[in-house]
Amino acid sequence: MRISGITLPDNKQLSYTLPAIFGIGHTRAKEILDKAGIAHDRKGKDLSANEEQKIRSIAESYLIEGELRREIGQNIKRLKDIRSIRGTRHTLQLPVRGGRTKTNSRTVRGNTRRTMGSGKRTLEKT
Repeated sequence: MRISGITLPDNKQLSYTLPAIFGIGHTRAKEILDKAGIAHDRKGKDLSANEEQKIRSIAESYLIEGELRREIGQNIKRLKDIRSIRGTRHTLQLPVRGGRTKTNSRTVRGNTRRTMGSGKRTLEKT
């Protein structure tokens, strides 16, 4: 079954395959299946074409995949344009919603740790 360009596996339960779509989590997947009137433990291969169409139409009524990614990108761009704190932290690739940057942001700042005691010291004799 395909929804928004994503092919969902047929041999898994629907409540576990729907979260593969960006913008659909476990709670929303259960909501979609409840609205469609389909049991949560049904598998994709057991669905009829009518049931697949119901799931597809309900899922596409939400903001998912490309539209959601575009909206998130526009929101971040707006924050950068107005030069808010969050926007500048996005620009610098630092944690936006708080977080300890002294030790926890190693992937952005590099994996080396520069403290007072690190490194070799050479003493010159005169």
